[in-house]
Amino acid sequence: MKQDWRPGTLVYPLPAVMVTVGNEESEYNILTIGWTGTICSDPAMCYISVRPERYSYDILKKNMEFVINLTTEELAYATDWCGVRSGKDYNKFKEMNLTPGQSHVVKAPYIEEAPLCIECRVKEILPLGTHDMFIAEVVNILADDKFIDPETGGFDMKKANILAFVHGKYYGLGELIGKFGWSVQRKHK
Repeated sequence: MKQDWRPGTLVYPLPAVMVTVGNEESEYNILTIGWTGTICSDPAMCYISVRPERYSYDILKKNMEFVINLTTEELAYATDWCGVRSGKDYNKFKEMNLTPGQSHVVKAPYIEEAPLCIECRVKEILPLGTHDMFIAEVVNILADDKFIDPETGGFDMKKANILAFVHGKYYGLGELIGKFGWSVQRKHK
């Protein structure tokens, strides 16, 4: 038997990401985002949803660029801390001993300690209620060499210990169950 609940946000897990903004060092900031995801494959597009009262909101809206930095189990503390502290009160890079790297396409910095950094350029902003959705084109991806599988050339999410967010809690990824299409793949004898 199932219970009726009021409408809510229960599409989980989501990646726990740190988004970096700012066109120059004096405005660099990190904000932790739970509302993010892929919205198109070709062209590659994603989104982040940000509350207008957040410190980074105006920086983001002015510059129309950001970087999504995937986080890891090792970055869990910094991920949470950057989500509950304001950039108007703290230099989050310094406080969390994170290194701003110079992105290759956008002006917003990336976090050098992050295993995968997705450079984005905003195409549209949709006001939705508590959050505004920043729809963006992915213009470059920076992947840490140590997590690239030499055989496949793919990025090894498990080896990177990617962090997931589930209804207010952080989790690591579990064991591999299968890969896309494994349920219909022919068995080789």
